Amino acid sequence: MTRRVIITVGKTHSGKSTFAAELERHLPHSAVIDQDNHAEFINTYYRALRPAQGPNTIKYAITHTIVDYAVRHTDRHLILCNSNRSRDGRTKLLDYFRQHGFESIIVFFDLPEQVLRERVAGSQRTKAIFRTAASFNEVLDRQIAASQDGQAADPAAGEADYLFVVTDSNQVQSVLHAIAALCR
Repeated sequence: MTRRVIITVGKTHSGKSTFAAELERHLPHSAVIDQDNHAEFINTYYRALRPAQGPNTIKYAITHTIVDYAVRHTDRHLILCNSNRSRDGRTKLLDYFRQHGFESIIVFFDLPEQVLRERVAGSQRTKAIFRTAASFNEVLDRQIAASQDGQAADPAAGEADYLFVVTDSNQVQSVLHAIAALCR
């Protein structure tokens, strides 16, 4: 069986976590690895160990450990659920999976800013994942600024073995079915 890694890319409230959970239901032999869960765990139990500034290295270390375990000790398809907005970070991640025999799929959630603003305004999601932000609006503002100043980059064709772009929520079901077919 060829293992696949499905990497979600997108701004906050674009549907990455919802999509990952639904895809896991379509792919019984898969596991979701969601960095928001790791952030909440750290903020709940290890708040004093979080870096005050810069990258959240403890969160990345936990994620790396879980990913490495799943790669080396299971035979599951992996669904990585986080923003993955940095091209350099994605490239390193994709290289790691290629070295371990995975085929890669990127699902890029490229929803209009107005849709994201509406979702953030009505959000009931926990804020226990935050380290420095005060709100999801602040997170979205930072992500938009990062895109505008070149710190974040949209996925491009050829970056992964397969690229799906979701520009409207109505496309999600067809992308789920297409990925499920690839993983059979």
